[in-house]
Amino acid sequence: MAKLLIIDDERAIRSTLREILEYENYEVDDIDNGIDGLELIKKNDYNLVLCDIKMNKMDGMEVLETALGIKPDLPFIMISGHGTVETAVEASKKGAFDFISKPPDLNRLLITVRNGLDRGSLVTETKVLKRKASKTRDILGNSDTIGKIKETIERVAPTEARVLITGANGSGKELVARWLHEKSNRADNQLIEVNCAAIPSELIESELFGHEKGSFTSAVKQRLGKFELANGGTLFLDEIGDMSMSAQAKVLRALQEHKITRVGGEKEIDVNVRIVAATNKDLLKEIEEGNFRMDLYHRLNVINIHVPHLTERTDDIPVIAQSFLEEICGEYGMPAKKITDGAMEALKRLPWTGNVRELRNMIERLIILSEKTITEQDVVVFANPGGGTNVGASHQSGNGSQNGGSFNYDGFSNFQEYKDFAEKEYIKFKLEKNNWNVSKTADDIDIQRSHLYSKIEKFGLKRAE
Repeated sequence: MAKLLIIDDERAIRSTLREILEYENYEVDDIDNGIDGLELIKKNDYNLVLCDIKMNKMDGMEVLETALGIKPDLPFIMISGHGTVETAVEASKKGAFDFISKPPDLNRLLITVRNGLDRGSLVTETKVLKRKASKTRDILGNSDTIGKIKETIERVAPTEARVLITGANGSGKELVARWLHEKSNRADNQLIEVNCAAIPSELIESELFGHEKGSFTSAVKQRLGKFELANGGTLFLDEIGDMSMSAQAKVLRALQEHKITRVGGEKEIDVNVRIVAATNKDLLKEIEEGNFRMDLYHRLNVINIHVPHLTERTDDIPVIAQSFLEEICGEYGMPAKKITDGAMEALKRLPWTGNVRELRNMIERLIILSEKTITEQDVVVFANPGGGTNVGASHQSGNGSQNGGSFNYDGFSNFQEYKDFAEKEYIKFKLEKNNWNVSKTADDIDIQRSHLYSKIEKFGLKRAE
């Protein structure tokens, strides 16, 4: 049931609107002034507000502007007994969904309310779809450290403060950056990501600031850099500790002056970009060794968010593992497998050198190679390849079973033999999942198509007749 708020200083109007809207099965609150109305908007999740323009204490236009600053997607319908075209235009410019005159026509009122609610639903649905498309998953975990990270994101995201995210590889620094963008006032614009470690030092400046045609040998046309592409949005500089010193100097200038110059160009270009940076390095140590600028460090490190290693929050592993289990099974179009308490405890005991990224890969491996229930034995076998396997009759003892008997841990003569077996099973599963579309499978497992063909030939994989 949609929940509406009426803000009007005329009791008769409030009573009439309330009676009409409640008859249409809407839940309705009403208040006689804008100040108290704003308090109700802060406390409650209204789907739409009807607000008078001429009121005591606070003008309706001021209520509109203040409320949309708190909840930008809340549909407002402005009502007035002194309606003019100029007033309606002003209300629209300030973000009102529509404007109706007093006394309101019944049919016009109900249609406008219905359209306003539809618009609000579409805005919410669009944001959800954008989040799904960008694959921004929730930050999972109930530990104190994760709680503090979430609280910091909530406080910092709506500001323009620069953020430096630190933590080991695979710990989830990119996810923190994405949520900082999602919850910011820039969420409607782009989040542009740059992996500074993946770009050669001679190309990083062109990547960040763009270049003019002919500025160097391969510059056959003008190219916009990441700063320009992120204008109005957020620029995420991942692994910034690997950025060259010359690029650091230009980034520092861009942060100070909000201007950039393309490589080979002379024109200064204004940019409005929020910077979020991340690194797995100790930047203070890098500064001591002369690899990172101290002034840039202080520019970036306005707010620091440290993402802990997975082994520092092992109590979060069951929550994360269960989420990955449901997500991956959904991607494969299969019922979610069950995982035993013993298996969860076994997962918590692992070293997790690759952090959350390694945990996701582990869960995918268990889903592929285990039966309907993932047991502690499965975790032991597939987390420690030297321990053998529980897939395939040739590697099981006579009285063994997938979910609990004895296993022949000598089923493989060496580590390489196990790795080949696991790789073969994984590729076979992916090919069958993609109906033996080699190109799609290569993209799916992130290897070159020619490499995948070589693997298919090596393992003698053939499509079932």
